[in-house]
Amino acid sequence: MTQLNTPYPATAYLTGFLRQHEARLGLEVSQADAAIELFLRVFSRAGLERIHDELAQRAGETAEPLPPSIAQFLDHAEAYVATVDAVVRFLQGRDPGLALRIVGRELLPEGPRFAAIAQGPGEGDDDPLAWAFGGLGLADRAKHLASLYIDDLADVIREGIAPDFELSRYGERLAASAPSFDPLREALEDEPTLIDTMLDELAADLYARFTPDVIGLTAPFPGNIYGAFRIARAIKAIAPATRAILGGGYVNTELRELSDPRVFDYLDFITVDDGEAPMLALAEHLTDPTRPLLRTFVRRAGRVILANDSPLHDVPIALAGTPTYAGLPLDRYLSLFEMLNPMHRLWSDGRWNKLTIAHGCYWKQCTFCDVTLDYIARYDRAPAELLVDRIEALIAETGQTGFHFVDEAAPPAALRALAEALLARNVLITWWGNVRFEKAFTPELCQLLARSGCVAISGGLEVASDRLLELMKKGVTVDQVARVTRAFTDAGVMVHAYLMYGFPTETAQDTIDALERVRQLFAEGCIQSAFWHRFAATVHSPIGKHPELFGITLRRASKITFANNDVAFHDPTGCDHDVLAAGLRKALYNYMHGLGLDEDPRSWFAGARVPRVSVPADLVRRALGTVST
Repeated sequence: MTQLNTPYPATAYLTGFLRQHEARLGLEVSQADAAIELFLRVFSRAGLERIHDELAQRAGETAEPLPPSIAQFLDHAEAYVATVDAVVRFLQGRDPGLALRIVGRELLPEGPRFAAIAQGPGEGDDDPLAWAFGGLGLADRAKHLASLYIDDLADVIREGIAPDFELSRYGERLAASAPSFDPLREALEDEPTLIDTMLDELAADLYARFTPDVIGLTAPFPGNIYGAFRIARAIKAIAPATRAILGGGYVNTELRELSDPRVFDYLDFITVDDGEAPMLALAEHLTDPTRPLLRTFVRRAGRVILANDSPLHDVPIALAGTPTYAGLPLDRYLSLFEMLNPMHRLWSDGRWNKLTIAHGCYWKQCTFCDVTLDYIARYDRAPAELLVDRIEALIAETGQTGFHFVDEAAPPAALRALAEALLARNVLITWWGNVRFEKAFTPELCQLLARSGCVAISGGLEVASDRLLELMKKGVTVDQVARVTRAFTDAGVMVHAYLMYGFPTETAQDTIDALERVRQLFAEGCIQSAFWHRFAATVHSPIGKHPELFGITLRRASKITFANNDVAFHDPTGCDHDVLAAGLRKALYNYMHGLGLDEDPRSWFAGARVPRVSVPADLVRRALGTVST
């Protein structure tokens, strides 16, 4: 699973590109979203009946106490089965009238996830959600309750059926790199879970629907790789001659040192980096095997080789074509509203068309980032007028005017040009994207972006420490971030900050100081949402390539034949960052709900030994010029 509210853009980009070449190459290109289709199979009356039957059988075979989520589900199974289809329809926007039943708190069974309602800002009130929704916000209130219902069911599946099951996973760290293919192969060949069986059934149905000669699978995140292999395995069991291609973000970062030939028992080709040119070369190669391949792993004579013989270059963003969602069931995606924070909900709520303003990163200096890889290193900006043409084409195709610009960091100059073009052509959209908090985002520019439809931006504050920001070559200061985020907020644009802890040489004092700065940013209204990520050294970053410059030593795996990305390291600073993780998350959760903004940052770390905070109380206000120095 990736996101349930909108399609992941990779297939839309590749479909749009390859359809430009259908006539010349004799292709017929179609796309499907197995993630949303799997969700809709599992979260259905028939799916829950199968889950209930398996869990009830297991419960009868053990004397051990059941986890609370499973006990709740089995006690109220009839109600869950009776309501799940209606809840999914409501979250798809197809049955808005059901909101009135949901908010009454009598229709849906309420499991452990609902406990958070009584512990929030409205704790002790007769209506504990009134602070968030008032008396008229029935649709959003119902969406929140329905989302908790879905989360309860996901917990049941994870705790009782498939331990790795998640609706979407953006955790503190990437999934640990797997140097060997053995664990994945064993899972693929082991007794299937019920979710495995349902995915195998879905793959068979997808094959029957399209009868493809070739399937292309994108695995953007580590959590998608098992599903991709399972789909390829299931289709090849039905039609062994079908060729299977794997690509995507996971491949581009983790599989660059692939050498295990057993991977190709499931796949035929694995492409690296942007997919347009390699897929075009593959299409020609499959028609004429003498044609060369581009950046494509294959198995030949029992060995894995990277075939890279094509004279083709990467396709410029201006020639990649307009993404298309044709064939995807846009009316079947569903919006979730799990956290009561207006900015945080954007990732799971609403149908967003995805577009890229520029390929790669115009800064590409951050020492923690994979700046040596193509998706960062090769910068290629699309002209503003072309972007607006593509925006209008997507609006005509989807009927949706919401856009998420999925850049590594959207360039300020490109955003200005896009905003001016949108306004000049009277194209009405609502948009958000990712930026660097650099000084080019003046109050004037922020207001221009807001007039063009910008409602939210996200960006990296990272460690909120000037010393560490300089060490990571972020190119910003904490004071600068405060001024830029305030400029966006004053323009009516919501701000989300990405935060990081555990960076090399970071001390506990650094982390507590950073939390205090973050508290001040929330208190002053500069940011509305944030998330802490645990720092991970990667082999493709400057830190991974030159750890000695950062005072750390790497502990590399002795033998790598499959995936390689995260690398363990020793930091002589000696700080136990994991001890601080729960407190950091708890503090942010409260800040995002307007709570705890007057609390001493040390108060979030009950039981953990933390140093005394020494950050000036008015640090952010001084940066903003609202108090004298």
